[in-house]
Amino acid sequence: MPSVLLERDNGSPLSHRNPSANPQHKSREMATTREVAVCPADDDAIATNPRTRKTQTWDYVWRSGLAGGMAGSAAKTVVAPLDRVKILFQASSPQFAKYTGSWFGVVTAMKDIYVEDGTRGLFRGHSATVLRIFPYAAIKFLAYEQIRALVIWSPEQETPARRFLSGSLAGVTSVFFTYPLEVVRVRLAFETKRDSRSSLSAICRRIYYEASPTIQISGKGDGGALKSTANATLQAVTPHHGLPNFYRGFSATMMGMLPYAGMSFLTHDTVRDILRHPAISPYTTLPRRENSPEHKPPPLRSWAQLCAGGIAGLVSQTSAYPLEVIRRRMQVGGAVGDGRRLRIVETARRIWAERGWRGFWIGLSIGYVKVVPMVAASFYVYERGKGWLGI
Repeated sequence: MPSVLLERDNGSPLSHRNPSANPQHKSREMATTREVAVCPADDDAIATNPRTRKTQTWDYVWRSGLAGGMAGSAAKTVVAPLDRVKILFQASSPQFAKYTGSWFGVVTAMKDIYVEDGTRGLFRGHSATVLRIFPYAAIKFLAYEQIRALVIWSPEQETPARRFLSGSLAGVTSVFFTYPLEVVRVRLAFETKRDSRSSLSAICRRIYYEASPTIQISGKGDGGALKSTANATLQAVTPHHGLPNFYRGFSATMMGMLPYAGMSFLTHDTVRDILRHPAISPYTTLPRRENSPEHKPPPLRSWAQLCAGGIAGLVSQTSAYPLEVIRRRMQVGGAVGDGRRLRIVETARRIWAERGWRGFWIGLSIGYVKVVPMVAASFYVYERGKGWLGI
């Protein structure tokens, strides 16, 4: 008994002052000396803990993909009528060109579509949209989670540049696998005449068999045999029909997706971190779910989550809109003009010749009306979906 008293210091055994002698004290000491993340949401995808290993499991992949697919489908359904009108404006549909440039024109265009085709007219092409957007959004969100875990694996690497890079790569990955469905959707939405309605299969066949105009080398003087050989070579290497038709405007899409997806994820994550700041978190966050992982920060309230997504949509839409206009014109190249595939520079010159610099921003106002609620709904459903699925 006396030996025990000699070993005590302020009521605690001497052995408790030795970290190696008491695992509980050691764990408490490590918890107190652990570096605090820069932002409350930084721990959400940092690879210095078991979180990264969990992110790279098949269970997490399919759950995050399912949540992303649901988010994309819900967001596109909300804005389907506006999306139809925006495509008609961007692609310079002759029937609706007179409505561009004003909010009243947007309303009038929607009214004319409703009078001519009813509610189904406002949602024309939406079946192809859902068919495309579910895998697109699923791949985009799960790719972002995986790429983010690889690019950002320590608190020091939680930088805007790495967030932007993760979002850009995720967007490019998703577009690569789903772009043909986007072309089909745009062509369905571009049709406006009642007697020219086409089914999904008919549109696919039409795009597949669209042939480019014949290219011929002409000129005066000798060298007829050389010209014939050159023309034959051009005809041999020029694609007349097939799968390349489903990738009209793909290069412009890739260029536009880099700033769009990058700014979207960067802005959303940054605003989300600000809204989780300890000074305002009592007003912007909800209590943790019982099944919520320990590393996951508390979810934002509905209004805060929608605000973060809406600001992300506003910034990303502005940064990539000129390239989106070019992409739309390239996608409908087989439905208007001579059917020849236009390159990015050639398409940009044609838009400039028709409308000047304003042509690259035509439909931007309706783009804001569409993209802000769409991105807000997308991030909202995704974050809530991850909570429902326990990730």
